[in-house]
Amino acid sequence: MDGIADFDALRRAMAENAERPEGPARNARAEELLAQAERLNIPLAVIEALGHQLKVYNYSSEKDRMFVPFARLLRLWDERPGDFDEYETHSLHWVFKWMSAGMLDQPHVPLASVEKWLGEMEHRYRLAGHSERAVRASEFGVASHIGDLPRARRAYAAWLAADRDAMADCHACELHVQGAWQVECGEDAEALRLWRPVLEGEYGCAHEPHTVLASSLAPLLRLGRTDQARAHHLRGFRLVRPMESMRGAYADHVEFCALTGNEARGLELLAERPAYFTDTGHPRSRLDFLAVVALLMDRLTVLGLGGRPVPGPAGRAWTAGELAAHARAEAVELAARFDARNGTSYVGDRVRARMAQEPSAERLPLGVRTARAHPAPAVAPPAPEAPEPATASGESGLAALLAEARRLSQTLRPHALEAWAAVARAAEGAELEPRARAEIADHQAMERGPEGLPLFERAAALYAEAGDPGEALAARARGAYVRALAGEADAAVPAVAALRDEVLALYAAEGTGVRQTAAVLMSRARVLVRRLREYGDGGGVGGDPREALAEAGRAVREVLALVGGHADGDVRLAARSAEARGMLAGLAALAGDAERAAEGNRRAAAEYVAAGLPWFAVEHEVEAAGLAHGLGDPAGTERALRSALEHGGPYLEPAGRAQLHLRLAEVIGGRGGAGEAAEHALEAAHWADEAGESGTLGAWARHQLGGLLLREGRYAEAAEVLESALPDLTAETHGEEAVVQARWWLGDCLSELGEHRAAAERRLGAAEIARHWPEQQDHATLAHLAAESLGDAGLLADADRAYARAGELWRGLGNPYFLVRSLRARAWLASRGEGPADPARELMAEAVRECEHALAAAEPAARDGLTAELANTHRQFGDLLARSAAGDGDGDRDFEEAFEAALEQVDRAAGLFGTLGAEGLHDRTGAELAAGRLEADLGRPARAAARARGVLAAYEGAGAPDDTARSRRAEAEALLGALPDH
Repeated sequence: MDGIADFDALRRAMAENAERPEGPARNARAEELLAQAERLNIPLAVIEALGHQLKVYNYSSEKDRMFVPFARLLRLWDERPGDFDEYETHSLHWVFKWMSAGMLDQPHVPLASVEKWLGEMEHRYRLAGHSERAVRASEFGVASHIGDLPRARRAYAAWLAADRDAMADCHACELHVQGAWQVECGEDAEALRLWRPVLEGEYGCAHEPHTVLASSLAPLLRLGRTDQARAHHLRGFRLVRPMESMRGAYADHVEFCALTGNEARGLELLAERPAYFTDTGHPRSRLDFLAVVALLMDRLTVLGLGGRPVPGPAGRAWTAGELAAHARAEAVELAARFDARNGTSYVGDRVRARMAQEPSAERLPLGVRTARAHPAPAVAPPAPEAPEPATASGESGLAALLAEARRLSQTLRPHALEAWAAVARAAEGAELEPRARAEIADHQAMERGPEGLPLFERAAALYAEAGDPGEALAARARGAYVRALAGEADAAVPAVAALRDEVLALYAAEGTGVRQTAAVLMSRARVLVRRLREYGDGGGVGGDPREALAEAGRAVREVLALVGGHADGDVRLAARSAEARGMLAGLAALAGDAERAAEGNRRAAAEYVAAGLPWFAVEHEVEAAGLAHGLGDPAGTERALRSALEHGGPYLEPAGRAQLHLRLAEVIGGRGGAGEAAEHALEAAHWADEAGESGTLGAWARHQLGGLLLREGRYAEAAEVLESALPDLTAETHGEEAVVQARWWLGDCLSELGEHRAAAERRLGAAEIARHWPEQQDHATLAHLAAESLGDAGLLADADRAYARAGELWRGLGNPYFLVRSLRARAWLASRGEGPADPARELMAEAVRECEHALAAAEPAARDGLTAELANTHRQFGDLLARSAAGDGDGDRDFEEAFEAALEQVDRAAGLFGTLGAEGLHDRTGAELAAGRLEADLGRPARAAARARGVLAAYEGAGAPDDTARSRRAEAEALLGALPDH
């Protein structure tokens, strides 16, 4: 145990302990410090140590232990109130509120004792001259907890009517409780209105907005404001995660996961806090936690995952079903103890209602990586347009399946192949006429690819047997195309040419129809286009690619000539026309005509949509988007991608949907629409997870999402998303640039959130990767940013080394601006240390010399920028000298010399700013005012007044004043007013 030699050492130790994470270790240290305080034989030391112990107990899972130190404090107050200073007197009365709430949270404390204590609190507050506001708030807490709603309403009104004084809870805490009461009364929207100042940062404290964010989740879901609920979960969970005392708020986040289809994330949350299952120091929050555990486990059981292993109380393994029963039983038993104490069923009724909630969404995407707790649903087919058969067995069932399969294939509906597979299974052993057997074989061949080639021949034979020679030729032509797809295009070309000749002769003799003829011609066009692809890939056995391109074009146009005039009202022929348009677009792209290719794809997509086949349009809209991008047409790219998403609807596979959303995010983000782009990146991450590509496409989507949220100023959400993405982002899959960018963005987020040490770690990690790049600009920038974070974290020596590293990099890059800024930053760091001021002054002088050297060698275009940089350096040099004077001087003479040196630097700054004309006006007047204050401190009021009047004169006739001008004039007038006789 560290020895505490005196009261100051005790206070330092308590301050250090207060900064430690909440939990048993901090509590144990507080107990040690109390024991050492008692050895000092200073009454106030014991009082302060008891207060410290009480506070750390209150902000931990051991809240039930705070009653003992409070009882001792109260006895000391009653016996020797003079031993308490003003702060400890205030603190003693403040924690009366904690005692009132703490007793209520312990079901073994009789309600009569709680009421008696409430009366004691009211008596002591009255004696101390405090408002009754805190007393009425505590009374409201008692009444609302036991379900005495009339009394709660009276106490609530009295609470709001009473004057605020030093004993009132902070605005943020009061608004949290007031909003929670509105939720209890069924007024979710009013609760959110009351919470707005806390959510927007107007009010806050050690535990707000943490609890308001958590409490807002369920109301937001009930109101359908899911985007806000998602944001509040990501932002709020980040705040409560490290705080052991916030089990109730933590439970709200688990509940949110259970209600939004994020069961897997809910399990992750449970795994992070195993002690929450068993910590008994605060029964009310344990009740909240057990209730939402039961809710989450019931949800998993409903999903068929009752046997899944889940995190639970230590000592044994748990399945979801087992934990559901255990948590429910524990919650009901604990609620019954509260109700028995309270004499009502209010607590139990609320707990049972909480456990019985139904999900508000099948799944609400969060953007963070979480494995799905249950399999993703398959892409749903469209609702059937004809009634499903009652049975899939027997002749009538087979007939119905056959009719449905024919309907789907004749109208080109999705999932036609699956319907034919069902027919094939049902037809095993059944007697079918040749046409049906031909169709089954034909569709089995389509499904099997190259392995199905023999089936195309069998289907052709059966079609011929059924009296449809045209369809027989079409089946053989489909086989030729599959052969081409297998890499045998050169061999497939003559085969399909012969089939073309046969079908045209048959069509001319009216032996077949337009559909069959178009099928053969389209297969030939496909084969010829496929041969072109092989030429492009270096395949093929010979021939002139230019002639092959022309031949393919003629074949495609032959299809269009045939179906033209026949497509109206015939979806299959309309589809042939649309496909042909798309093929012509592809040929135009091969020929290098991007504009014609883009227009052709747009026309093909439009024809598919007009035919009622929008899902076929997606491929062409994606092609059109890529072509528009290449043509420098971002608006056209965006239109095409939006259309692809719209027309793909439920038919897109998850990976395809993720890619479309991600491309849209990039396009929209590129034009400055970060908010909408973030929505698409969020969807991309969700669908990538659904596709099982969390670590690849999903990581890239989260990377993009984090950057977009950062641009929107949503730092906590961005940090959660980027932290989720980083483990999956790898140089091999995503590139080093993506890894560095993600760490860079995360460092920016953490810096904005005040997590400076963590920000420094991320920035240093990114800098280490960038260190190996040929171009060192990013390395230098990251090193500089890391130094800023280290300085903000109070790690002065580390920050100095990082700035020195950055400075050398800036020097190597020939960037004098940031070289000078790194030197200035090091000077300020040196001034914060405990050593002499000389190193700080030397560094600032070096910054001046570097800037002067760069200015002397600068091209005319760079001179103004470097002049401003030199002026800023002189100005900061003056500020540094003035601030260090008081602590560094040994007498009036040293003080005067330091201020004279500071004045000289500020004067130089003002002169340099003056050479910049109107661009330097505000900076010049700022320097003049600083010089004026130094003149006044040196006992030269006349000179100080002259400088102030010079500032006022500088803004006369300078046009309409802006905020800076008004501020400068006000400062000048204030300086004049503070000077004697001026």
